[in-house]
Amino acid sequence: MIPIPSGVRVWIATGHTDMRRGMRSLALTVQESLKRDPHAGDLYIFRGRRGDLVKILWHDGLGMSLYAKRLDRGKFIWPSASAGAVSISAAQMAYMLEGIDWRNPQLSWRPQSAG
Repeated sequence: MIPIPSGVRVWIATGHTDMRRGMRSLALTVQESLKRDPHAGDLYIFRGRRGDLVKILWHDGLGMSLYAKRLDRGKFIWPSASAGAVSISAAQMAYMLEGIDWRNPQLSWRPQSAG
């Protein structure tokens, strides 16, 4: 889990991204396509075409970090918009990185009786 300080915004880059891109290329995408400052301290999440790989770009004030996560099964739930960015909370990001639908998280198991 990424140790996110309070006040950091999480942005999902809608659509799909070429996952061969590195740190500098993704930072340039944030600056030119999303019209945001990649060095402002926000997290930017990008998803590949297949939907099972995400890359997270984050500048923590000291330097740029690039995280990647691939799901063994399933796909990351992604907004349907084709351009721009969608802001989510850190808790929603944690759900998303676990492969859970962050838009409407549900308990996977619920007890049927108390005894």
